Amino acid sequence: MNRTRIVRGLRVLLPLLALAILSTLFLLGRKPGDEPRIPYARVDAENMVRDPRVTAPRYSGVTPDGAQISLSAADASTDPADGTIRTLRMDWRAPGENGLRAGLAAPLAETGGEAVQLSGGVQMHTSSGWRLTAPEIIAQITADRISATKGVAASAPFGEIAAGAMELVPDESGTGHVLNFTGGVRLIYRP
Repeated sequence: MNRTRIVRGLRVLLPLLALAILSTLFLLGRKPGDEPRIPYARVDAENMVRDPRVTAPRYSGVTPDGAQISLSAADASTDPADGTIRTLRMDWRAPGENGLRAGLAAPLAETGGEAVQLSGGVQMHTSSGWRLTAPEIIAQITADRISATKGVAASAPFGEIAAGAMELVPDESGTGHVLNFTGGVRLIYRP
């Protein structure tokens, strides 16, 4: 009988003791604002709701002329009217086994229709050894054409070029590509 009394007493006493412990945890716990933020969540949630974006978008395609285009970015706006892309990287390759390759990088870009407009200090390099810098470059998605109309500075294997405009277009034979510089071209030849 003595053992039965102890078990009955513990059946009442243990749940009450557990309830008392939980109550003190809640009463003596920290205030809601005292907890530190998660260290890896450095985003502005309100801004993300106001301006929804796609993170790390990628696009690949082939132009009607056969050039391969690959675009990747840090993020892009989901608003079709906005079309802003941040930290864009574009890889372009002319058709053919030994086709010219060009890599472009820009802090900002906008898409619209048949072109991508890269801006904010665009860097471009080609497989033939050219390195170009321009405030803005327009790459045609539907054609084999890359152009800069607001000035360009280029470093080539033979020297340096500064010009008002530049175009990368197919040559007349259609087998290669040519960089055309216009608008006050200045060449510094370094043999």
